[in-house]
Amino acid sequence: MALDKETVAKVAHLARIKVPEDRLDSLAGELDGIVNWVEQLGEVDVEGVAPMTSAVETSLRWREDKVDDGGYPEKVTANAPDAQMNFYTTPKVVE
Repeated sequence: MALDKETVAKVAHLARIKVPEDRLDSLAGELDGIVNWVEQLGEVDVEGVAPMTSAVETSLRWREDKVDDGGYPEKVTANAPDAQMNFYTTPKVVE
């Protein structure tokens, strides 16, 4: 899969990254190398290899499954820049 300047420009636009026009060619080469390397991973024979989540086999500790708010919301929101009624407040991002 060869990446060209237009594809890199589109990806940069979708990622909301401003890329100067003179950098598009070099980025296309770099990204093309990365994509080719990832495609090579598809050629690895993994027949009979079990999926793993860790390099060391471990077991998780079990605990009672109950809802618990911690009981100290004042401490949790103490460092919040603008906490109201023990809740974090954030600026509106959708209009």
